[in-house]
Amino acid sequence: MNVGRWIHAVAEHRPEALALRTPCHDATYAELAGQVDQVALALAAAGVGRGDRVAWLGLASVDLLATLFACARVGALFVPLNWRLAPPEHRALLARIEPALLVAAGEFAQACERDAVAPPGTRCVARHAHRSAAGSASAGWREWIDRTDWRAWSEFLAGADDTRTPADAGTGDDTPLLLCFTSGSTGEPKGVLLSARAIAANADAAVQMHGMRAADRVLTTLPLFHVGGLNIQTLPALRSGCRVTLMPRFDPEATLVSIARERITLTVLVPAQIEALLAHPLWAEADLSSLRMLSTGSTLVPRRLIDAVHERGVPLIQVWGATETGPVVCCQQADEALAKAGSAGRAALAATLRVVDAEGRDLPAGRCGEVLVRAPQLMNGYWRDPAATAQALADGWFHSGDSGHLDADGCLWIDGRLKDMIISGGENVSPAEVESILLECPEVAEAAVVGRPDPRWGEAVVAVVAPRAGAQLDAARLLARYTGRLARYKHPRELIVVDALPRTALGKVRKEDIRQLVARTPGPAAVVTAAKALTSAGSPP
Repeated sequence: MNVGRWIHAVAEHRPEALALRTPCHDATYAELAGQVDQVALALAAAGVGRGDRVAWLGLASVDLLATLFACARVGALFVPLNWRLAPPEHRALLARIEPALLVAAGEFAQACERDAVAPPGTRCVARHAHRSAAGSASAGWREWIDRTDWRAWSEFLAGADDTRTPADAGTGDDTPLLLCFTSGSTGEPKGVLLSARAIAANADAAVQMHGMRAADRVLTTLPLFHVGGLNIQTLPALRSGCRVTLMPRFDPEATLVSIARERITLTVLVPAQIEALLAHPLWAEADLSSLRMLSTGSTLVPRRLIDAVHERGVPLIQVWGATETGPVVCCQQADEALAKAGSAGRAALAATLRVVDAEGRDLPAGRCGEVLVRAPQLMNGYWRDPAATAQALADGWFHSGDSGHLDADGCLWIDGRLKDMIISGGENVSPAEVESILLECPEVAEAAVVGRPDPRWGEAVVAVVAPRAGAQLDAARLLARYTGRLARYKHPRELIVVDALPRTALGKVRKEDIRQLVARTPGPAAVVTAAKALTSAGSPP
């Protein structure tokens, strides 16, 4: 079945069932199906078709999901953008994908227009944060629209032409439907292409993992620009006819309140979010009785978090994968949450796992090596990067860059990462991207960025710099260089000054030596204090 018809299939049998609940807008399956049709017609009327890119910048919403399903109808490629990035980062990504259409919501639209992030020829549409009862833009938005080249979302939808009904022939199983960006070790984010087949196979795996059924009520707190927020539960739940509550931004108290009030049965929380819940005064007495399980992943999960959730009588199951894998290729199920606490579980439905040594030879149970995956939910490849695609999918297996081992029962245990990537609060941070800004400073001779284990965020970004001869480094000024250029979670939390970085005979920085240096050297007090202030809002850094 065409992914664009998933909502209609549910609506045929349960039209009045609630599909999506948001702070501003609820939608039944019949209403959501109608909105998918309207967006598909508007896309077709705008000339958006097979292979065209539709970029979306905004918080989780009914419109976002309707547009994704509409793209499946017309054969377009849906590109959810990370709203935490700075305008220069958005400009760089949009220049690479050359979208036919950019939809930006609320304050993001004004920032996009102000900083001219859209490439020439891109149609720009502003989805205002709040609608009037008639669905039209407010007076303030009307004035803004009138003085720009942007169109209002309501006007874009009004352009739908029912004489140009999409034929649904634009998307075969292997047609790319979703383009998500993930940071690469080179410092430039990689665009991951997921086909309609991959999204459907991932949904099959997720449904089996959770024992998902139409009666489930799902709470989505992760942003929908991540496959974790989009594909682990949200899309599988909508295909299954569940009710999905969307939380535009994660808030610990609101999460606990929603679980109790909405009688939530399933939700996905990364370890940093679980940390925030455990630290909240409501945690001990929160009503979690409706939860069948909590799912987690994205990074190594501390055993103390697992135990704390289990103490509340809720199974905490883990999922392992990556943007390139859909992501559900290895997972626990509820009956193994206690018996295999800390494990990533078994190969998911239709997936096969291998653990190999440096020569690609399979390793026996208990031996640590690189984890490889083969599954129908694997990516088609990286956006316009055939060399990186060939390397990542060598011989039909995805090479994860993660090290792990299988136990005697066939369960996977992740031991670490072969790559240098830092994962802070569930977000990937490329060291090279952070280092490049430090190296622009004329007082800095060398710079290296690594992660320091952090009880709240999993890892904190730490910069180690060596000054040029005779130069004096001002830590506050160095950290200020990141403002407005990189997302806040990528900013170094600490800065350590050394005479020189340790290097090999060939001049390569010895990252392991850097990590050991960071482990035994606390950051300067002034920098640590400033870093705490940056994260005081309660969101991952």
